[in-house]
Amino acid sequence: MPTRRPKLPPPTLVLLVRHGTTPTTGKVLPGRAPGLHLADTGRAQAEAVAERIASLPKVSAVYASPLERTKETAAPIAHRLGLRTHTDRGLLECDFGEWTGGELKVLAKRPEWAAVQRHPSGFRFPAGESFSEMQTRITGTLAKLQKKHAGETIVAVSHADPIKAAVADAVGTHLDLFQRIVVSPCSVTAIAYGDLGPVVLAVNSTGDLKELKPS
Repeated sequence: MPTRRPKLPPPTLVLLVRHGTTPTTGKVLPGRAPGLHLADTGRAQAEAVAERIASLPKVSAVYASPLERTKETAAPIAHRLGLRTHTDRGLLECDFGEWTGGELKVLAKRPEWAAVQRHPSGFRFPAGESFSEMQTRITGTLAKLQKKHAGETIVAVSHADPIKAAVADAVGTHLDLFQRIVVSPCSVTAIAYGDLGPVVLAVNSTGDLKELKPS
């Protein structure tokens, strides 16, 4: 008789949520500077994504980076689920160093901007983090959460660049192409992490989440 393959344990479904819109979204590179809160639009987006996530059968935990805008996005999600928000520094925005707080229209004129867009794997922000370090940090954090919540569904509220870096890693795309990925405010990116590797179920989703499962 042929030997039956052992049944694989169920994957951990991670719902990566970008924080909602702030007064500086699309204008400034806020990075890790404290004191940036959600705009009225962002609070409405957070309530809407909380309703969408609450439609799922069972969510075990809600995590957020320590910044105000991510915790404020996570708050209505955790409230709808009857959970509390856990902060995790591994979900932080990239450390933009000396570029923190810079206007995007000004930064885009710098000669280094081309490397940010076309060769991010070789770029480090002055006195800050490299994109490669950021990717290693976010993927390591998600691996840790996968192990802690094996077979469960969890929410991780983070920032655009870390989420894009996680998607690039999950689909096996080089980090130099991660700027081609779009992650909008309060969108949901769903990645199932299992023993055979990650499966990307949704990227930048603003629609129904009830059918999140591998085909």
